[in-house]
Amino acid sequence: MAFPGVLLLLLMGALARIPGSEGGKETPAHFLYQTKSECRFFNGTQRVRFLDWDIYDRQEIVRFDSDRGKFVAITELGKAAAANWNSDKVYLQSRKAAVDSFCWYNYGVAQSHSVVGRRAKPSVTISPTKMDPTSPNTILLCTATGFYPVEIEVQWLKNGRPEKEGVAFGEELQNGDWTYQLQVMLETQTQRGDVYTCKVEHASLEAPITVQWEPRSSSSARSKLWTGIMGAVIGVAFLAVGLFSYLKSKKGYRWGGGPPESSSP
Repeated sequence: MAFPGVLLLLLMGALARIPGSEGGKETPAHFLYQTKSECRFFNGTQRVRFLDWDIYDRQEIVRFDSDRGKFVAITELGKAAAANWNSDKVYLQSRKAAVDSFCWYNYGVAQSHSVVGRRAKPSVTISPTKMDPTSPNTILLCTATGFYPVEIEVQWLKNGRPEKEGVAFGEELQNGDWTYQLQVMLETQTQRGDVYTCKVEHASLEAPITVQWEPRSSSSARSKLWTGIMGAVIGVAFLAVGLFSYLKSKKGYRWGGGPPESSSP
């Protein structure tokens, strides 16, 4: 993990002297002098290395390495500067102390802003869709969003078994709030009774998140089912009415049961 700090200095129309210049030679009218500092953390925070580069005209000339504890010239132009800074005990000690004053300080700032060691749990959803109405395939989209850090593992399962074919992974996208989102697509032919599962593993989770989806009857199938039911109900109603009319029209039949009573002479 590195926390780079860059200082950019642009001098225009200056007659300054470059470290190591001789004979009063003037610098060019336009030149770029740049310093760059970086902290490298190893094994978590068990070891810290501070690096400081001096760059002139896009070329490194001098480097300070806290592991070596001194300045090292990279080019001829940097030899005089390295010798001068190594002889300045106060300045050299300040560079050595940058491991604490610069590296550890910025590490603490990063922690306070929840950059280092931050964990955000993902939210997982499944969305089914059909890209082509004439195709028997269904697109299942598993979306994991709001997670941090970026490393995440998403897997599709069908009836408890990992699916390999028809799986396509998108790219991790930044949400702008230090969290990410990822979409993983599965193209498959769904059947009633199948159970599809999106399984998500992440550093923020004690156990994987699993979200399930089961295919249902299509709208056309449901429509045909209801049409059949309504037709059967109407058919039974018409049959009852017809039977009632037929029985009522029979001569000498009294609704309520039994033959007609005989009259006395």
